[in-house]
Amino acid sequence: MLKFVGGALALFMATTLSATAATVDVKMLSSGYSFEPAIVHIHSGDSVHFIPADKGHNAQSIAGMIPDGAQAFSVPFSQEKTIQFTKSGLYGYKCLPHFALGMVGLIVVDNANNEAQARKVPLFGGAKRRFTQLFNQLDGNAGK
Repeated sequence: MLKFVGGALALFMATTLSATAATVDVKMLSSGYSFEPAIVHIHSGDSVHFIPADKGHNAQSIAGMIPDGAQAFSVPFSQEKTIQFTKSGLYGYKCLPHFALGMVGLIVVDNANNEAQARKVPLFGGAKRRFTQLFNQLDGNAGK
């Protein structure tokens, strides 16, 4: 009887945990070469579903702009993909062909504890301008 109760409890917990995980849609847009929304706030275990609203875009993490020990991610060109995030921290990402035009975004999983590290990544052009805007928005939402 104890084995069954333990198994039932494990099944209940797994079902409950998966039922509470959220998924946020992020559209990859040619209009303004942007991700919408550009900043996503989620909790550990939640997912981001990347949707190519327009063809010719991808999404991939930027080296140095993800938490230490986190898995880098990549969404293939013109394809949908859902990425689950299990490590807390800030994740910066880009559309490779439109990076210099500022097609970048931020995902905050629980907190932005690696923001200082992410801000040190050398950037140029539109990416630098856009990340400055995004970090300023992020700072404006601190504590909310």
